[in-house]
Amino acid sequence: MTKIPSLPYTKILAALERDGWIVIRQRGSHIRLEKQLPDEVIKLTVPAHKPVKRSTLSHILKQARIDLDKFLDLL
Repeated sequence: MTKIPSLPYTKILAALERDGWIVIRQRGSHIRLEKQLPDEVIKLTVPAHKPVKRSTLSHILKQARIDLDKFLDLL
């Protein structure tokens, strides 16, 4: 199993935007993203940290419904 990397938030945002996520707003050090699906809208928050903790990235990917291999391909 591939280990979750520790990445800066800029790389995480770039990968999520390639997956169709749109930055809605930023308030302080939290960036809010949104993705429109056929039957729902998913929202998630990415902290503007360098680096984002691996456990936090794991939760972000779970909320975004992206598996680790697909995320690594988006980087």
